[in-house]
Amino acid sequence: MTDLRHPIFARLYPRLDAKAGGDAHRAELLDGAAGRVLELGAGYGANFPHYPAQVTEVVAVEPEPRLRALAARAAGAAPVPVTVLPGVAEDLELDDASVDVAVASLVLCSVRDPVRALAELRRVLRPGGELRYYEHVRGRTARKARFQRYADLGWPFIAGGCRVSRPTDEWIARSGFTVRRERRFEFPPTRMPNPASPHVLGLAVRD
Repeated sequence: MTDLRHPIFARLYPRLDAKAGGDAHRAELLDGAAGRVLELGAGYGANFPHYPAQVTEVVAVEPEPRLRALAARAAGAAPVPVTVLPGVAEDLELDDASVDVAVASLVLCSVRDPVRALAELRRVLRPGGELRYYEHVRGRTARKARFQRYADLGWPFIAGGCRVSRPTDEWIARSGFTVRRERRFEFPPTRMPNPASPHVLGLAVRD
């Protein structure tokens, strides 16, 4: 099964994401990427305009059919060759050590088995290959983490399976990767409580 349908989320997400304005984060995420790239959970293709010319190919995997169709349309305007495929994070149909860079952008919060997904990303990366990640992450304060745990009782049902309380940065560091750089920040900045505001943006290398 390579289709995971979230029809309401798929209709709303492109508009909400564009309104949030994360282009600067996406550009930072992809700056310096080169060679063959796997993008996990490409969504509607928001990352595609930000791939630098040094990227020779992007294989973009997206399990949600409506979002995948939007990504295929966006691929036509991308500055580098992009192929959009169905697929799930836990069972990637790529050969071992076949990509130079793996990109996980606001996706590991929603996959069913993130630890297995990270193992798959490590498998398809060549030794020394890069994992570039931009993800929701568990807050650092006990109060924020508690708020996120309560939010996760309902948040996944309205946000395409996203669970905001996952310690994704910790899982990456324990999954056969060496973290080279990483920064945490709140986004979007708001005075209203937002369980999805803690983010991490980083680069790790396959050991």
